[in-house]
Amino acid sequence: MALTYLLIDVFIIAVPLVLTFDKRIVYYRQIPAVAFSIGVVSTCYVIWDVIVTARGEWSFNSKYLTGMHLLNLPLEEMLFFITVPYSCLFIYEAVSYATKDRVGKIPTPVVITAIAMLLAASVAVRDQGYTSKALASCSLFFAVACWLDRPLLNSKQYWVWLAICYVPFLLINSVLTALPVVEYNPAAIFGVRVFTIPIEDFFYNYAMLSFYLLFYRMRRKPTSAVPLRRRREHD
Repeated sequence: MALTYLLIDVFIIAVPLVLTFDKRIVYYRQIPAVAFSIGVVSTCYVIWDVIVTARGEWSFNSKYLTGMHLLNLPLEEMLFFITVPYSCLFIYEAVSYATKDRVGKIPTPVVITAIAMLLAASVAVRDQGYTSKALASCSLFFAVACWLDRPLLNSKQYWVWLAICYVPFLLINSVLTALPVVEYNPAAIFGVRVFTIPIEDFFYNYAMLSFYLLFYRMRRKPTSAVPLRRRREHD
């Protein structure tokens, strides 16, 4: 159906959009920070998308598209880089409201080792375009996080948020890759899949969502909402 990908975009954003003005989460107060994050990160990922599509590393099945394009990408793909961060950052605010953050400690040598290993793996599989770039993007995120927001990596809420975000990721990506709406060049990936999802998508998704959160936190306003757990303890 030609509206399939567009309907997926609507499905992604529907609930967060409806709850934007919820008085407990007060997500509407963070719209400038959301816009900043989308503006910075989505621009980078759209450029990535334009390049890899032009190189033939992946493509889009016209059977499930409206036929409207921008920068040689389906309109639905462009909307994806708005609906996904909007919804996932809403989930972060919900997690922040529902839980009390605890700061752990991931030793810096561990992070540096992860950066080096991901980068080395990216170079080792450089002939597999998508695999290489997905691994490199994770390495880059860890490096940028260490530079700009080291506490993020130590935050319990960050890891809880990621775990929650992977639930809709599995659902939506399973649909996108099973139909398939998105088709991958076998030469650009390992060929290992979880259900119908290429393993590379898990690295791509991790880096993309983490970058959105990192830049969101740069402009995020402190919230006066009392975390749900703290309210229960008080009661």
